Amino acid sequence: MPVSHYDQILVVVSFIVAILASYTALNMAGRVSVSSGKAARVWLIGGGFAMGTGIWAMHFIGMLAMELAMSQRYDPFLTAISMAVAIGSSLFALWLVSAERLRLRRLLPGSLVLGTGIVSMHYIGMAALQVSVPVIWDFFWVGVSIVIAMLASLAALWLTFRLRQEAAQVAVMRAGAALLMGVAIAGMHYTGMMAAHFTAHAHALDQGMNGSWLAVLVSVMALSILAITLVVSMLDARLQARTSLLASSLAQANRELAEMALHDTLTRLPNRVLLQDRLEQAISKAKREGSSFALMFMDLDGFKNVNDGYGHDTGDKLLVAVTARLSGILKGQYTLARIGGDEFVLLAESKTPEEAASLASALVSVIDRPFVLDPYEIMVTLSVGITLYPWDGKDERELMFNADAAMYHTKHMGRNGYHFFQPSMNQLAQTQLQLMNDLWQAMDRRELMLHYQPKFQAPSGPIVGFEALLRWQHPKQGLLTPEIFLPLAEKTGLIVPIGNWVIDEACRQLSEWHSQGHTDWSVAVNLSSLQFEQTSLIETVMNSLERHAIPPGKLILEVTETTAMGNPDESVRILTELTTLGVKASIDDFGTGYSSLLYLKRLPACELKIDKAFVSELSGEGEDVTIVSAIVALAKTLNLKVVAEGVETEMQQRFLTELGCNTLQGYLLGKPISPDAVAAFSAGHQQS
Repeated sequence: MPVSHYDQILVVVSFIVAILASYTALNMAGRVSVSSGKAARVWLIGGGFAMGTGIWAMHFIGMLAMELAMSQRYDPFLTAISMAVAIGSSLFALWLVSAERLRLRRLLPGSLVLGTGIVSMHYIGMAALQVSVPVIWDFFWVGVSIVIAMLASLAALWLTFRLRQEAAQVAVMRAGAALLMGVAIAGMHYTGMMAAHFTAHAHALDQGMNGSWLAVLVSVMALSILAITLVVSMLDARLQARTSLLASSLAQANRELAEMALHDTLTRLPNRVLLQDRLEQAISKAKREGSSFALMFMDLDGFKNVNDGYGHDTGDKLLVAVTARLSGILKGQYTLARIGGDEFVLLAESKTPEEAASLASALVSVIDRPFVLDPYEIMVTLSVGITLYPWDGKDERELMFNADAAMYHTKHMGRNGYHFFQPSMNQLAQTQLQLMNDLWQAMDRRELMLHYQPKFQAPSGPIVGFEALLRWQHPKQGLLTPEIFLPLAEKTGLIVPIGNWVIDEACRQLSEWHSQGHTDWSVAVNLSSLQFEQTSLIETVMNSLERHAIPPGKLILEVTETTAMGNPDESVRILTELTTLGVKASIDDFGTGYSSLLYLKRLPACELKIDKAFVSELSGEGEDVTIVSAIVALAKTLNLKVVAEGVETEMQQRFLTELGCNTLQGYLLGKPISPDAVAAFSAGHQQS
């Protein structure tokens, strides 16, 4: 009697278990493939157990679905063996698909082993059925069931391997694959059941497990195990997805931080840090291969005037345009870096000096054309200094230093060109480097000092105050004037702490003079452009005034016309805040910049200082007379006092007084002197 009647509910349950077991297998394969070490082993064992239990449960639920005239009882030992075979086959399948690659020569034997396991599990399970007469088998259907098992195993392994990844589209395909695999596995079982024939007088033996309660137990246990395993797997996948997203976000953030740390934010070129690394690599390569390369230090001529005249926004646009032009003509292996301001460095392969010269000439030529930056047309040029490895330096520092020296030589020779480094250039470069190193220690060693040039009420007195002038008493070079060391201070940023010290020291000295009875004297202090841009300037000034008990009106801050016009709106804000607190402001070097009368009118200054370049050329007639006369007339219209500096002749003194200048200073009236000499100078002037 063949098996032809089944409990439809249990059949449906068996199919559900088969599909769920297939989906669990696909999920477990994904977990194993993305895990490593102990976690991968846990997922492999847990997944194999869940998958094997599911397949075994589907088989026994399918057997229990048979509607036989006799009650069904099962041999516990064979039942356990069939379950072990199912779990072992599942472990093998998951292990097989967890490999990085699944070639055909691995897939075919694997499907054979898995199919054999499924077939063995089925027929061992059938053998566990306790009946009085052996089951009669139809070997045709046995063969069909074996073929189905082998094909199902092949398809299951291939699908499981292909659908291991975690992705939205994979999840949909995984559900469809689980449906196909479940139907195939269940189909193999029911095909095998068609091969089983029970004789009419067969009856169950009074031994083994009773099938009436086994159906419920197996169904509940299988569904529970599969459901728990599947939920845990999906939760872990979601957690891993979030962890992966977080890791991806962190990796992206790290890449962006690295980009910011190694590249210039404006031009996106490598910065000094990345250039140093590339240069070290180039030196190592050149040493190994016995080759050479060129290092070019480049600086834009006239860039400061662009920033001062057109503003920093236009200056930034110009730097981007310069970068595009330089990059456009570079070929082969090279590193173009921006190391600050308008300074660029090019590291390029160059076998001969002629190749380096040809490249430098091309770089100079490509910049020596107008830049159209709406609404302006701007001209700048390029000065280039060239060093060649290994002849001009053995390490990164020496090559950079010598290239910088060659670039400055180009500037001294008229700019807009290039020069190779020569040892004779090193003398000046070494002197500048030593001076820069000494300057870092000058404040700590108390080598900086102030000299004071008197300011007189026109034409010859009395003294109304002094202008504080910075000096450096160098231990080897003697007394140095600002034009020698202030450019270095601005280049290194030391100008800010030095400038703050000048303000405080000038206030301290003025306090001392006031205590001596000269309460009508004031002191003027020059502000550098970098110092003027500091957000702490107002606090620094007011702290010094308060510390030395100086009335704010006795401190005059001199800002050059170019500095004031660099960012007019911000200059108006800062000077307005200072003058509101009582400090006076003076526009220095007036007539040399590009002042807008609109902004000049808004600046809360109390005086204009005529640049000494105009005063020194005064002879009673000519353009300088016209300019000075116009400046004085403009100042009076704006209700500003006029200070003329650089007065060296009596004719200049007389002429400026007649024009209406309020205050005069210059060598004719008094040279800059040390604080100790002020008392004697003042007394001598009063007697005269």
